[in-house]
Amino acid sequence: ILIPSSVTSIGVSAFKGCSLLTEISFPSSVTEIGSWAFDECKALKKINLPNSIKKIKGRFFSGCISLVELNIPSLVTSIGPSAFSKCYSLKNITIPESVTEIGAWAFEGCSSLLKIVIPPSVTVIEENTFKDCSSLIEISIPSTVQMIDESAFEKCLKLKEIKLPRSLTAIRYRTFYKCYSLTHVTIPYSVTLIG
Repeated sequence: ILIPSSVTSIGVSAFKGCSLLTEISFPSSVTEIGSWAFDECKALKKINLPNSIKKIKGRFFSGCISLVELNIPSLVTSIGPSAFSKCYSLKNITIPESVTEIGAWAFEGCSSLLKIVIPPSVTVIEENTFKDCSSLIEISIPSTVQMIDESAFEKCLKLKEIKLPRSLTAIRYRTFYKCYSLTHVTIPYSVTLIG
């Protein structure tokens, strides 16, 4: 699908459940795309998001099981809840430094995701954000993060090591539950709550 340059906004659930859609391209005129826009687009492999959007809203790509990689535009400031939930084929994603908020369950079930770098403007890793990212081997947490919410890294089966920043004060319930490969965690003195 090629969206014409006359379009400035894409509504909620606009392409939800278009199970045969494989590719979509947007013009720079599009400044807003609604929640659930591509939810359950199971054949979607390639998408070029316009550089003009500032939010990736809730369940944006949830269930896009064929999506392998994606570049998030540099003006995006927030990634909504469950935005990439159950994108089983997603291996590579670059989160720009402009992002200040990553919602709960955002990457839950991204079982092919290998590496993630959280930008330095993020202060909280929300609940279940990386739950069931079973191939995740590397994650970079910036020195701005103050809390890791419950089940944030639950069942990250291949994660071996994680370095927690000195800014961290709270590690909530089940954060590293069933991280069977985890052999080394350094917990800073700033932490006052675990579990």
